[in-house]
Amino acid sequence: MPANLLACRTASYGKFSESAYAHLPTTGVHHVEIDAPAPDQVAGVKSRLEDHGLSASSLQCPVEIQYDDVDARLTPHLDAAAALDAGVLFVSVQAGELDKRVVYERLHRCGAKAAGYGITIGMETHPDLITNAAVATETMRGVDHPNVRVNYDTANIHYYNRDVDHVDEMEKVIDYIGSMHLKDTDGQYKTWCFPTFGEGIVDFKTVFDRLNAHGFHGPFTMEIEGVEGESLNEEETCRRVADSVAHLRSVGCDV
Repeated sequence: MPANLLACRTASYGKFSESAYAHLPTTGVHHVEIDAPAPDQVAGVKSRLEDHGLSASSLQCPVEIQYDDVDARLTPHLDAAAALDAGVLFVSVQAGELDKRVVYERLHRCGAKAAGYGITIGMETHPDLITNAAVATETMRGVDHPNVRVNYDTANIHYYNRDVDHVDEMEKVIDYIGSMHLKDTDGQYKTWCFPTFGEGIVDFKTVFDRLNAHGFHGPFTMEIEGVEGESLNEEETCRRVADSVAHLRSVGCDV
């Protein structure tokens, strides 16, 4: 069975995001999700990652869906991903007032562009295109391109919806999942509570088991966004990341 690829958003370190580069390898995690660097910064970013024994598994970038040439505007981000060997562009896209048929067609062209690079576009679990399983399915069918997939977020599904189960919703879109954000939550609607893994309700073991059985092995990217009102210092922030990795291993996730 292929090994699972576990990564972490450097933003999980909050205001101490620079600490991620030295700290993550001590936890056994060697992949990161970072912002797509500008063309003149790619070489420097690649060198820094290599110096710390890290690689970028995904890059976050904008998709300027309001423009008809959105696919062309994606080119520098795809170039950066290719240079850094990142297989996923992580994006958040909102249709807003645009006709969804226009949005789908533009996203289809983005998928075709990404396919030329061998890269997948992972759309985050955000309104109004990937709000929940039903909406995500409608979007995926409308876009109809294998290089545009769902980035399923185990906590956002609760944040943006009432009375849902993160495993049930995941299984409804499992054929469309191209990347994952691992995040714990208290399960409450519109409540900013994304704590250390194991302190919330997310069943990470079942998430891994179901996805592995379906042939998906990552990237599984940890996204730890914290709890409203807290103020962690650098040591506490690093411990939260390390404890979250340890929790995944303690419950039997193969990472």
